Amino acid sequence: MKQANLNEIFSNHQTGVLATANTQGEVDAAVFGSCRLLDDNTVVVGLGNNRTLANLKFNPYATLLFATPGPSVFKWAGARVYLKLTDLLETGSLFEETVAEVEREAGKMAARMITTVATFTITEVRPIVDFSG
Repeated sequence: MKQANLNEIFSNHQTGVLATANTQGEVDAAVFGSCRLLDDNTVVVGLGNNRTLANLKFNPYATLLFATPGPSVFKWAGARVYLKLTDLLETGSLFEETVAEVEREAGKMAARMITTVATFTITEVRPIVDFSG
C-alpha cells in the first residue's frame, strides 16, 4: 500500500479498532479515536489505564483496523495496519500534544482519561480485503 493511501486512511477515518493480545494470547479489540500518523512509519495512540495498555506492556504487537463499508465487501475502504510498540510515554511534548489533540477532537473528559501515549512502528499495511495471502 502506498504512503499516500495510508495518509488518506488516517485522515478519512475518525476511529479505528486496535487489537492487542495478552501473554496467554487472549485478544482484545478496542475502538480508538486518538490514532494518528506521526510520520511515514510511526503511529501514535493515546491510551487510558485499560486492557489495551496492560496487553501492550507484555506483548508489543498490535493491529489497527480502519473500515468503511461499501456496496459490497470488495468495495470497502480502509486498511489493516500492523504495529510494533516502540515506546510508552507518560510525560513530554508528544504526550502533551496528543492529550491536547484529543481534547480538541473529543472533549476534556476524553483527554483526562489518557494516562499514556503509545508509539508504534508500522511493520506492514494490508488492504481491508486481501486475497493475496
